[in-house]
Order: sequence, then structure tokens, then C-alpha cells
Amino acid sequence: MRRTLQLTIIASLLLTLSACQNFGFPGVYKIPIQQGNIITQEMVDQLEPGRTKAQVQFILGTPLIADSFHSDRWDYFYSMDDRQSPEKRERLTVFFEDGKLTHIVGDFVPSSAKQVGTE
Repeated sequence: MRRTLQLTIIASLLLTLSACQNFGFPGVYKIPIQQGNIITQEMVDQLEPGRTKAQVQFILGTPLIADSFHSDRWDYFYSMDDRQSPEKRERLTVFFEDGKLTHIVGDFVPSSAKQVGTE
């Protein structure tokens, strides 16, 4: 009888504690999780049609995904999960033709109309 009561109490405590992980304990710090390449509007504004792959890599950094089947396409992705606000996700895809930048697609738009065309 006493053993059953102890097991029941332990089981109910474990269930209660496991439910708390979804709500978070007050005052507990959660580390922000950053993944990918940080891309800013200033970086995108430096992109111009005709830039070489080396110049684009200097501006944006090494692409997160450089597909060997599509060597003329680079994908940049960034996500930030700080547990205090909704997860932030940004993506940018850069396209080349004959080693020169042709256009970009993604969450950023060049500020000037004379710069890289977007789809």
C-alpha cells in the first residue's frame, strides 16, 4: 500500500514536471539560436548585375548551400530563434550566368531600380 502511494506520487511529479517544459520556467534564460548567413539590406544594395562570383562571395560571404547540380545558383538562409518572439527566417537566392550575377530572389529587394532585377 505504501509502495503504491510512493509510486503514484513519483509518477504524478514526473508528469507535472514534464508538462512544465512547454511553458518555460519564469526567470530561466534561453540561449538565442542563430543559424546561417546574416544578410543585411546594405549588403544586398551592393549587388549589381555583372558582379563575379568572387565579388558576390566577398559581399555576402560563403553561401550556405552551393548545389553541385546547379553551380549557377547560391542559396543563403538565416534563422533566429530567441524564444521570446516568433522565429525569424530570411532567405536569398543569387543566380549567375557565365560566372556573372544576373538576378536575386528572396526576402530582400535592392533599394535602387538600376540594381539586380528580381523575380
